[in-house]
Amino acid sequence: MSGLDPVETFRQEAQDLLEQVEQGLLDLARRPGDRTLVDAVFRGLHTLKGSGAMFGFDALAAFTHHCETAFDRVRKGEVPASPALVAAVLAAQDHMRALAEGRPVAAGAGEALLADLQAAVDGAPAPVVAAEPALNTFKIRFSLPADALVNGARPLPLLDELRDLGEARVRAITDTVPSLAELVPTECHLAWEVLLTTKHGRDAIDDVFIFVIDEMTLEVEDLTAVAEAAVETVIDVPAVEAAPEPANETRAKSGDTVRVPAERLDSMMDRVGELVIAQSRLKQLAGASTDMALRAVAEEIERLASEMRDTMMVVRMVPIQQLFGRFRRLVHDLERDTGKRIEMTTEGESTELDKTVIERLADPLIHLIRNAADHGLEAPEQRVAAGKSEAGRIHLAARQSGAEVVITITDDGRGVDRDRVRAKAEENGLIAPGQDLTDSELLQLIFAPGFSTAAAITNLSGRGVGMDVVKKTIEGLRGSLDIASTPGAGSVISLRIPLTLAIIDGLLVRVGAGRYVLPLSSVEECVELTTAQDLRSTGRNLITLRDELVPFIRLREEFATGTTPDPHQKIVVVSTGHERVGLVVDQILGDHQTVIKPLSSFHADVGAFSGATILGDGGVALILDIASLVGLGQRQDALLRAAG
Repeated sequence: MSGLDPVETFRQEAQDLLEQVEQGLLDLARRPGDRTLVDAVFRGLHTLKGSGAMFGFDALAAFTHHCETAFDRVRKGEVPASPALVAAVLAAQDHMRALAEGRPVAAGAGEALLADLQAAVDGAPAPVVAAEPALNTFKIRFSLPADALVNGARPLPLLDELRDLGEARVRAITDTVPSLAELVPTECHLAWEVLLTTKHGRDAIDDVFIFVIDEMTLEVEDLTAVAEAAVETVIDVPAVEAAPEPANETRAKSGDTVRVPAERLDSMMDRVGELVIAQSRLKQLAGASTDMALRAVAEEIERLASEMRDTMMVVRMVPIQQLFGRFRRLVHDLERDTGKRIEMTTEGESTELDKTVIERLADPLIHLIRNAADHGLEAPEQRVAAGKSEAGRIHLAARQSGAEVVITITDDGRGVDRDRVRAKAEENGLIAPGQDLTDSELLQLIFAPGFSTAAAITNLSGRGVGMDVVKKTIEGLRGSLDIASTPGAGSVISLRIPLTLAIIDGLLVRVGAGRYVLPLSSVEECVELTTAQDLRSTGRNLITLRDELVPFIRLREEFATGTTPDPHQKIVVVSTGHERVGLVVDQILGDHQTVIKPLSSFHADVGAFSGATILGDGGVALILDIASLVGLGQRQDALLRAAG
């Protein structure tokens, strides 16, 4: 008996089917004559209806049936895949998602959506007369696994699906039913044989069983083909008695992917983190021992722990395509809301990120895309007057850069009006009138709380809420955000995001008696702060690195350690995007595999730290928030420049 909740399994599969249907509909909006897309949408709706009925989601099955019927008419050439029909099924798809998830729906919402669907179908051109397809005859034999009934599978809806395809004669096969004394009432021992005469092909039969085909036995014999060409029986999924090689290959391929609940991955990641901490402790003990055997075991455990960590990281990685795919629907809706024509393109969809990072990136990217559509792109007539194409373009791209992923959102719109940004910032008191700012600093004002240059409040923007949340979320991911813009040509917003939030490679440093970890991906270089440089920089913390002035922060003073500096202090230069700052520490202790532990709610708002980790000796080291410290260094430098 399976330990998985069959209802939850169906919901997961339903989400996949709804995602496939949505992507097919969005493609169909661009290519309404593509028969492959029409068939794909129909199969998705058909499977969702059948699976919903099988698992007791009767409201979902009944509602989906109407959408399936509409697309069946499209398949038959009776109505076209018009924009109105695609829009109606997209709206209906949102209702299906709510029904599948068990969320409450407004009274009459389903009826209103079906009325829109019927209006879209009725408003289509007259039917196209097509030749009546020839009838096919199939002999179908199938049986379900013994635990099918316990897991929620129901054979009667499958038989009803076959009857819907044409004329079906059904015979129950009782050969394997045990005696009453041995009968287990929760197990399925029946098989069924169906003689089906239908105008549909073999694919329609496969669609009936698509949700349970991996665990059942199915034999399909094309009697029409046998009569016409005397060909052999075709067996797609092997029976228990006979397992031909092609069928075995099919079954093997179906097991290549295993669906695992996310909480199990999180639990495994926690165990791997504890293993890394224990391995660090073992390494420290072995280093203090003269026992060579202990050292050898410690090195082997370190290698295995490192490999397990890397493997676990890979398991948690998912393609960013899962995230980018959601935004096609968003852009489709933005076209309707703004009255603009928008073309969205993507690049680097195979780039992978930790699943937790993917989930937390969704809202920031939605804000940025909406902002590009509403503020960035011009109306069609304005674009034509400016010599541009009528349709505006939004391009999403992702690429891996070391231990980070860089995501860019590019539009070819009007660009940022610097004068307007400055005027609004002065009006809001964010900057002093006439204050000297670099172009980067000016553009960063867009992400200040409450900042908006919109002329009017709309349902998309204008309230100054969103862009500051974007920045906070990205910095909460230990990432950074940069913006570049060319007036009249568009804007590019770049996000730099760490690959994972669970375990990082860090640089362990000492400040006073405390130990701290810096994410190694943010460290550029380490230099010595000589006594002469320390004395010269008093009052203005700047150091020259390759003809460039870099501000630095004395962490000993920032953290109020109350200790005297070491005679040989070090400056660790860190960066977020284009901004750099030096952090003065007393000692660099070396690299450290860092298992990130969240701070308590009491300490969560302390800006200088993003988490904590347990060291090999059982002590705790705080993880420095690089974005916060870089911002602090830049602000201190700006104040000194203004005063000096």
